[in-house]
Amino acid sequence: MPGGRTYSKLNIDKVKNAINEAHGNLTTAARMCGVARQQFYNFIKTHSDAQAELKQARESMIDNAESALYSAILNREAWAICFFLKTQAKHRGYVERTEYTGADGGPVGIKLFDFDASAYPKKDKKS
Repeated sequence: MPGGRTYSKLNIDKVKNAINEAHGNLTTAARMCGVARQQFYNFIKTHSDAQAELKQARESMIDNAESALYSAILNREAWAICFFLKTQAKHRGYVERTEYTGADGGPVGIKLFDFDASAYPKKDKKS
């Protein structure tokens, strides 16, 4: 193993099963395998099969969350409608703040000019 580490309680099948059962939650999966989260994480970092399984489990959870959001929108739940419009309909003006960019999405250009205040007469303040 890399760095001389041993993973005596872990094997690829056990880790992949735990990742799936925990839906990508590493702390839960580590507990299921009887190891610390960091040890579990280190095992995943050194095994591409485990990394792929984790990615797939998390993608599946994203799909589930999107489905739940879609259902909430169809049920006319205001929070869901608001969230969706703020994140997916910015191009239609559903934003909490306005972001400005320069040409083609680049930075905004600023031109500075010298200002000669002596060219303008002072105005007297009225008391």
